[in-house]
Amino acid sequence: MARIKPQALLQQSKKKKGPSRISATTVILYSLIVVVMVFFLFTTYRHWSQRSRIQTDDRLSSFEGDNTIADVKKSDVPRYAVLKTSKGLITVELYKEGSPEVVDEFIDLCQRGHFKGMPFHHVIKNFVIQGGNSDQPGATEDWTLRGKHSSQLDTSVKHEAFMLGTSKAKHDKEAFELFITTAPIPDLNEKVIVFGRVIRGEDVVQEIEEVDTDEHYRPKSSIGIIEVTLKQKV
Repeated sequence: MARIKPQALLQQSKKKKGPSRISATTVILYSLIVVVMVFFLFTTYRHWSQRSRIQTDDRLSSFEGDNTIADVKKSDVPRYAVLKTSKGLITVELYKEGSPEVVDEFIDLCQRGHFKGMPFHHVIKNFVIQGGNSDQPGATEDWTLRGKHSSQLDTSVKHEAFMLGTSKAKHDKEAFELFITTAPIPDLNEKVIVFGRVIRGEDVVQEIEEVDTDEHYRPKSSIGIIEVTLKQKV
């Protein structure tokens, strides 16, 4: 086999074609494809970003709406009760946070007219006045027997005067009674659930306290609650 001379090889290599050039049309086509892909990706990103923001705003709006509804419901609950008595008006602030169940029961009874015409059937000076539809002394009897009235009151008091409460004894709604203290009672929580405080009409409470009573602390003249009005503001 004949050997090819180096000069012949060099000439053959010179005859080989170099790399083909990319035409301008191809460059433009690929550029358009890249632009379209970038535009598509940007549009997709923008779409999902806006959707995510809208969903977040909807959740926040829903949350705020729930809070608004809760605030409205909370604001609808009466905070005060005005007792119109035969001696004058007594305004009571209700302790919804401290005794929610009792306050709810009291409000329900007020709306049903339970306290209309309710008499104060026991009045113990420097101690408590008790209103109800029963003639039984209930909690006041135990306090009285233990000498917790008049000058024998404990001086190391835990509770103030002019507190509104009801008996802890189990009863149906028809037996719901009211107690308004006229002096500090140290052991008040033993017998009574306090659910309010007199903020106006302390003089009316004191006037009721001064009525004449018999030996069983029952008023000699009729005295009681004419009606109860619930209010959110006073």
